Amino acid sequence: MSRAERPGGRGGGPGHVLSSLAVAVGCVLFLGGFGWAALFYRPYAVPTDSMAPTVNAGDRVLAERIDGDEVRRGDVVVFLDPLWGDIPMAKRVVGVGGDTVECCDRDNRLTINGTPVEEPYLKEGEHAPFSAFEATVPEGKLFLLGDHRASSLDSRTHLEDAGNGSVDRDAVTGRIDAVVWPPGSAGTVERPQGFAELPGGVSRPGPLRPALLATVVGAALVLGGAAQGAIASVRGKRVRPAHNGETHG
Repeated sequence: MSRAERPGGRGGGPGHVLSSLAVAVGCVLFLGGFGWAALFYRPYAVPTDSMAPTVNAGDRVLAERIDGDEVRRGDVVVFLDPLWGDIPMAKRVVGVGGDTVECCDRDNRLTINGTPVEEPYLKEGEHAPFSAFEATVPEGKLFLLGDHRASSLDSRTHLEDAGNGSVDRDAVTGRIDAVVWPPGSAGTVERPQGFAELPGGVSRPGPLRPALLATVVGAALVLGGAAQGAIASVRGKRVRPAHNGETHG
């Protein structure tokens, strides 16, 4: 019997077959998930705290590459508008074309077309009397606010500009789905349900979670398969068939 045919040899045995299969499938899942995420997402570094506590200054985020037509109220978007600066900025969409956005009602809630909107992502007291405003959003535009209302330079700052402080939908380059760094802040950016009852609802989650799941499962299979292969090799070396002096071909 040749070495490749022996039960404990390098070339055979169910342990080696299973470990090789696990590593192969794991590589496909890991590379596929990573490539999937790279295709649909782009990383950004957030320079200010205007979106705190949802996204803090210095956080690294992943933004899904989307067109402006895919934007819904409640989305945290990355956009580039010359009137707002020469760098990508991150703000939350609170109004779309045709909306009348007003701050605030008796309970200090933002209203969209007269309907109060719950914003659990805001810190207590973020709606201050000095920030009262009302604006009608032109068609094809978006009205944007920072979650840290007390310090954010957003659509309220540009109310005197054309479009009542709004920006074109085409200015949007991505929708933030997750914070990936630092580890203590890592997590997904959920769609706020306060906007869900308004016409158009909220946007669907992006493909980040299945892509991350595929990557994690793939990595686990690669590591587990490699470990199983090493164990099978060690066992194969320890357990060898007895020789009776004959040479087998």
